[in-house]
Amino acid sequence: MSTLPLLLPLAMLAALAVDRLFGEPPVWAHPVVGMGRFLDLFGAPLALMPPGQAFAGGALVWLLGALLSAALALTLEILLMQALQPWASAAGLLACALALGLLLKPLLAWAMLVGEVRAVEAALQRSLSEGRAQLARLVSRDTAALDATQVREAAIETLAENLNDSVIAPLFWFAIAGLPGAAVYRFANTADAMWGYRDHREWAGKFAARADDLLSWLPARLSALALLAARPALLPRLAGEARRTPSPNSGWPMAAMALRLDLKLGKPGVYQLNSSGAQPGPGDVALACRCAAQAMLPGIACTALLAWGLRV
Repeated sequence: MSTLPLLLPLAMLAALAVDRLFGEPPVWAHPVVGMGRFLDLFGAPLALMPPGQAFAGGALVWLLGALLSAALALTLEILLMQALQPWASAAGLLACALALGLLLKPLLAWAMLVGEVRAVEAALQRSLSEGRAQLARLVSRDTAALDATQVREAAIETLAENLNDSVIAPLFWFAIAGLPGAAVYRFANTADAMWGYRDHREWAGKFAARADDLLSWLPARLSALALLAARPALLPRLAGEARRTPSPNSGWPMAAMALRLDLKLGKPGVYQLNSSGAQPGPGDVALACRCAAQAMLPGIACTALLAWGLRV
């Protein structure tokens, strides 16, 4: 029986190990930075166009960026396969999995996310203003008027949402389509993060926002299930809570985290999750980080099994 179906699962483990041991690559070598610079070239001009032109232009730029991301990732993957021939020997398989994992690593980020979320609580322990400033590094909402409870709510929500966006979803699309799948997802998520707002960028970013919604739909629900794997009795409540948010996807992992911790989470004036839960306190950010880390195991297992099952 061929061992080649193990290539992608082994590459996933290698990427996560590199993430834990070494963190992020330098800025000059980070593909997401390159994606952001590409999007920046077009963002401001598109935002000045009339709605119809802005939408069409934004869609064309998105498609071009996704195509370039996929083409570069596919080229690198093919070159690796040809050079290391993972089908020929166990040594070749392991070497190719490690090399592929090194290329996958910049398309996901877990250690940095947890570090930034923990830093919010550490800053909050020093002062509310420092906590707000640290949170502003993670979220797009205005943090200037948030109290300590709301700062913690936003930090925990960001952690839950990015368990999907920064880990499970890239691994899911890697399992489906290899390195090009992960690259296209990361481009889509970056485009949504930069353009997907209801302000002057709305029409330019509307295609990007819908593309991210589509690509995140299954992974977001998988992330929510992974968070509640240890508390299956809460599953009947998940869908109802998730639908309280405007987003079709981010509400799922956020609602799962709120239920798992029995905390009330929300965005002032927009939504509230698990309204009967307690308000987040000083120890809850660390507890959320531990719960998210525990959810990684079923999430990684599912995506690795998917990658293997599609190739046996």
